[in-house]
Amino acid sequence: MDLVREFRRGAAAVHVLHHATEGSVHGAWLSEELARHGYRISPGTLYPLLHRMADAGLITGAAEVVDGRVLRRYRATRKGTNALAALRGVIRELADEIDAGSTMR
Repeated sequence: MDLVREFRRGAAAVHVLHHATEGSVHGAWLSEELARHGYRISPGTLYPLLHRMADAGLITGAAEVVDGRVLRRYRATRKGTNALAALRGVIRELADEIDAGSTMR
């Protein structure tokens, strides 16, 4: 089992939600942003993730025509913003516990 890969898979959704709370985002930009942070995520993984998050009510998408192409932009919903706030607490608690454990040896 590759724990780093599994952790990154879940963290990618949190990362997407974070950016969607800051403003509208689209798949190509998210792909570049995630790659900048070391996530290797294919369109075949990213777009189903966006659809699952939309189906869960965490983000909402709207089509927009840009340079003759349809671009789907996503924003966090109130439910998504609340979920991100809860996730921040969980992540902070985990990070604090892991950091505290490293100083005990």
